[in-house]
Amino acid sequence: MHQKLARPHDQRLPPALNIIAMATFAASLSARALDPVLPRVADEFGVTIATAAGFASAFAFTFAAVQPLIGAAADLLGKARLMIFCLALLGLANILGALSTSFPLLFATRILAGIGSGGVFPVALGLTSDLVGADKRQIAIGRTLAGSMTGNLLGASASGLIGDFLGWRGVLAVLGALVVIAAVAVASGFRGAALKHPPRTTLSTLRKGYRTIFTNPNARVCYSAVFIEGCCVLGLFPFIASFLVDLGEPSLSIAGLVIAGFAVGGLFYTATVSRFLPTLGVRSMMISGATLVALQLVALAFGPTWKAQFGNMLLMGWGFYMIHGCLQVFASELSVEARATALSLHSFFFFMGQTIGPIAYGLGVQHLGKSPTLFAAATVMVGLGFVCARFLRPRTPADAATGR
Repeated sequence: MHQKLARPHDQRLPPALNIIAMATFAASLSARALDPVLPRVADEFGVTIATAAGFASAFAFTFAAVQPLIGAAADLLGKARLMIFCLALLGLANILGALSTSFPLLFATRILAGIGSGGVFPVALGLTSDLVGADKRQIAIGRTLAGSMTGNLLGASASGLIGDFLGWRGVLAVLGALVVIAAVAVASGFRGAALKHPPRTTLSTLRKGYRTIFTNPNARVCYSAVFIEGCCVLGLFPFIASFLVDLGEPSLSIAGLVIAGFAVGGLFYTATVSRFLPTLGVRSMMISGATLVALQLVALAFGPTWKAQFGNMLLMGWGFYMIHGCLQVFASELSVEARATALSLHSFFFFMGQTIGPIAYGLGVQHLGKSPTLFAAATVMVGLGFVCARFLRPRTPADAATGR
C-alpha cells in the first residue's frame, strides 16, 4: 500500500464478496436496533436513559471480549463456517430479547447478541482480505463495509418505524427472524469454489502471528486509533434519541432516521473511495475524514433541527469511514498467516471504545453538559487524524514471505 495510489484499471472483484457483504448486512441489522427505541425500553422497565444506554455498552463489550477467541478460531477452524454459526446465534438472541420479561433478562440477551455479532464482521474482513490483493483491498473492504452500513441504515431506520407501531419487542422479533433467514441464505451461498482453499493455520503459526502483529509499529497506532474512534463517534449514538426528545421531537422514527444518516454517509464513502483515494492519498484521507467528523460533532452541539442533524450524521459517516477504512487496510497488513486474528483484534479495540464511549458521554453530559462534551470529542478526533497520518506507514508483514 502506498501513500499515493494509482487508480486501479481492473475493478473486477471476486463474486464471493457479494456473499460476504450479505453476511455483514444481516449482522449489522441488529447492531443499532435498540438505539432509536431506548426511551420506550427505559419507560417499560422504569430505568433512566443512561441506564438503558448500557445496552450499547454491553453489546460492544461482549463483541470486543470475544474477538481474540473469534480470530484464533477463524484462523484455525475456518472463517465461513464460524461466521454462519454466529449469524444464527445473533438471530436467536434477538428473538429471545423480544420475549424478555425483565431488564436483566433483556440485558443478558444483548450480551448473547454481542457474541453472535462478534463472529461476523471481523471474520468477513478476513475473508475479504484472503480473496483480494493489497492493491484492491481498500475497494474490496469498501464493498464489505457497504453491506454492513446498509444493515446499519435499515436497522436503525426500520427500528424506529417498527417501534412506533409494534414497540421495541416487535423490533427485536422482526430483526431476529430476518437474521436467522439470512444465516440460512448465506450458508447456501458459501457453497462455492472461491472459498475452498483458505490459508491453512496451525497453533504454531498462530502464536507466530501474534508476535508478528505486535512487533509491527503500525499495530499500536491502528488499535489505539480505532479505540478512540469507537469512543468519540459510536459512543454518541445511544444519546441521539434523548437529545431529540430534549428538542421536542419524541418520534422514534425520526430518531432512527437521524441515526441512519451515518450509514448513508458510509455508503457515500463506499461509492466514492475508488475516486478519492488516488487523488487524496491515504494520509490526506485520514486527516480529512477525522476533521469532517469533528465539524459534525461541533454542529450537533448546537442542537439543530432533526433534518439538519440527519445531514450532520451523513457527513459524519462519510468522514468516519474515510479514516476507518484506511485503518482497516493497515490492520489487514499486520500479518498474513494470522490475518483474521489481526482484524479481530482491530474489532476488539474498536468495540472496547464503543463500550467506554456511552459511559464517557453519559458522565460528560451529566457533569459538563452536552456542548462541552461534544466539543471535547471533536478536538480529540482532529488530533487523531493528524497522529494517524504522521505515524502509520506501509510495512510488509514479517510473515509475508511464507504467507504469500
